[in-house]
Amino acid sequence: MGGVLRRDLRLALRRKAEWLSALFFFVLVAALFPLAIGPEPDTLRQIGSGVLWVAALLASMLSLGRLFEADHQDGSLEQLTLSAAPLTWLVSAKLLAHWLISGLPLVVLSPLLGLQLGLDPQSLATLALTLLIGTPVLTLLGGIGAALTLGVRGGGVLQSLLLLPLYVPVLVFGTGAVEAQLRGLGAQAHVSVLLALLLAAAALSPWACAAAIRLALE
Repeated sequence: MGGVLRRDLRLALRRKAEWLSALFFFVLVAALFPLAIGPEPDTLRQIGSGVLWVAALLASMLSLGRLFEADHQDGSLEQLTLSAAPLTWLVSAKLLAHWLISGLPLVVLSPLLGLQLGLDPQSLATLALTLLIGTPVLTLLGGIGAALTLGVRGGGVLQSLLLLPLYVPVLVFGTGAVEAQLRGLGAQAHVSVLLALLLAAAALSPWACAAAIRLALE
């Protein structure tokens, strides 16, 4: 697992354009949205969490296409499947590397972008916390979609159709936590549901990805 993790991180650093494009997309959406809505602070504060969460969701989907596809094309994925190590462990390492490259930077940048949307410090902390919990869920669910559409022509469109319904609960509870914090109701319930989704996705996603990869290679 450590070898696969280091390998994927090194490859990602060599292919900076692939993950920087998703990061730039996240920043541009968050920066341009206030220009379209207007400078009214109350309006921006009410929609700020939704804007950042939708931008993070779409940015995470941009980088899913290369999660397994590059290894599938050069034969590395078949070698991983034939390895003595369990495929679920190796898939878990690839998913972790993908989140470190494409998900963690979104979490780090979110408080800075939330400032221009008028979010208070407590809401910014809640936003960062929900993204820290929610973006791994997006990666884990996205891995299933990427594995199911592996080698399929036009797989990007099919991947979006598969994943968007699965992403809706993460989006609802992620934005709901920040909105509840803004209203002074507390975000504990929403954060607890996000943690439950993370545990369920972490338990099921590697096995589902491994099964889908084996089917695609057959």
